[in-house]
Amino acid sequence: MSLFARRIRGFRLVDLLSLVVLVSLILGVYLAKTIAGRERAEIATAEKQIDTEKARIRTLDAEVAHLEQPARIEHLSETYLGMQPVPIKREAEPDALAEIALHPAPLPKPAATAQP
Repeated sequence: MSLFARRIRGFRLVDLLSLVVLVSLILGVYLAKTIAGRERAEIATAEKQIDTEKARIRTLDAEVAHLEQPARIEHLSETYLGMQPVPIKREAEPDALAEIALHPAPLPKPAATAQP
């Protein structure tokens, strides 16, 4: 008898082997779809987190732009530190920086701020 013609309980061996292969393929496809669905959900979650972080970055960039405004910094330095713009007579040319570094002038005392 041939291997393909052999019968087990009324079924040919080829039919039984084909059924086993078919069932294993069906299970494989089911598992692959299940895993792909989970990964798709994880990707959607990661993309949502990325969008949230991008929105937070835009908010922080706007806050930094507000905090770095020159007028605001000037007002804070005058109010809390007693700093003033440098007078013209105190400005130096780039060539004179080496001389200034060797002989520094005494720093003026900061204005006293009222303490509560």
